[in-house]
Amino acid sequence: MSRRSERSERRLFLAEGRNAVVAALTAGVVVEVLALPGREHLLPDLPENLPLTLVDQRALTALTDTVTPAGVVALCRFLDVPLEQALTGPFVAICADVADPGNAGTVIRCADAAGASSVVLAGNAVDLYNPKTLRASAGSAFHLPVHVAAEVPAVIAAAQAAGFQVLATQAAGDVDLFAADDLLARPTAWLFGNEAHGLAPEHAALADHRVSIPIHGRAESLNLATAAAVCLYASARVRHARG
Repeated sequence: MSRRSERSERRLFLAEGRNAVVAALTAGVVVEVLALPGREHLLPDLPENLPLTLVDQRALTALTDTVTPAGVVALCRFLDVPLEQALTGPFVAICADVADPGNAGTVIRCADAAGASSVVLAGNAVDLYNPKTLRASAGSAFHLPVHVAAEVPAVIAAAQAAGFQVLATQAAGDVDLFAADDLLARPTAWLFGNEAHGLAPEHAALADHRVSIPIHGRAESLNLATAAAVCLYASARVRHARG
């Protein structure tokens, strides 16, 4: 279950560690729980029909990329949602060609914290079910709707058809984030690009506006996860201020 192709073929993945297992149980996606002998007491009460299998350290190591101190894992069904289900609510995050699992998971966590409705992983994006993505999401991948899409332009078009304005983050944007409150009062789909190369020009061109984050110090730029947090919280601030 460590390879993306195997996960995709079986539509199953592993949630590692007590917190992830509890989140997966709450989400109702667990098929089986596996634990080291003597560690099952760390788990909450399991449904009677849910198998609990005790395994040794070698078996657990073979299953996971890292063995967590808790010594418990859950075999889970895929939990990504259809695009139409993701494109609801006041604001969403679209990650285009985001390749780093830590960044993708952190964006999911930030979107959840800011009150976004969902996250879309589009284009040549990292696997949602990569263990590093799931760990970086800190449980948010289990309760914030996430859609996994193939084509970035199709996602942008679908968001616009669903009534969202698409705001691309770009260093040389035509809109300053600090002067964008009226814009942010509208339903918004934030479009974030690859951490190394930024947003592809052809994707940025499809957005309704290109928004820049002011840099007042000497830093050249913000990394992807930080930029996403700033933008998503800007939407959250306007939304709550204006009711």
